[in-house]
Amino acid sequence: MAVASPVSATALFSDARIAATSHEPDAASLTTVYGALGKQWTHPVREVWLEIGFGGGEHLVWQAQHNPDVGFIGSEPFEEGVVKVLIAIDDKSLRNILVHPDDVRPLLRWLPEASLSRVFMLFPDPWPKKRHQKRRLFSPELLRLLARAMRPQSELRLGTDIGDYARTALAAVAQSADFRWTAEGPQDWRVRPDDWPPTRYEAKAGREGRRCYFFRFTRN
Repeated sequence: MAVASPVSATALFSDARIAATSHEPDAASLTTVYGALGKQWTHPVREVWLEIGFGGGEHLVWQAQHNPDVGFIGSEPFEEGVVKVLIAIDDKSLRNILVHPDDVRPLLRWLPEASLSRVFMLFPDPWPKKRHQKRRLFSPELLRLLARAMRPQSELRLGTDIGDYARTALAAVAQSADFRWTAEGPQDWRVRPDDWPPTRYEAKAGREGRRCYFFRFTRN
């Protein structure tokens, strides 16, 4: 299968739906018509949610359709996924999505403190080979960046179909003073909640017989 190449930001930043991070944001302006991202949501939004690595965009688009009063930032470095979401924004007349076509970590450093109310990270690249596992995005470093950008009591969702990824993610959360796992029983991580629509990666995991894990963590 061909691997998509990272997006050239200069080719896309003229698009009004692309999130620009060239100036210092104002924390209060993230929920206004002219947000700190320098682009327009067409109406005030009550809070801002982020999806890291939205892939084909199915989950991001569904959430935007079902939560019109929320402003969404989708971060994805690969062109194929970015183009799909931009097309969906037009086809469905969505007014509450901005796209960051790059690595999410600079965006998290740029965002105002406590500006995000929910973050999704669904089926990230598992980097299954042991020598590559240090490249996994869900890590103590990412949790530190998220802790700065997320509001107290906000929610971080992680989906994976790789048991070892699930194990290392839970270990990272257990070692973090900023997040806690809220599960009270197996159903809390074995069953996908109703407000968490499936993605193509979850469907692929099911076809290949892999169990999926649905974790929800709370920002302390």
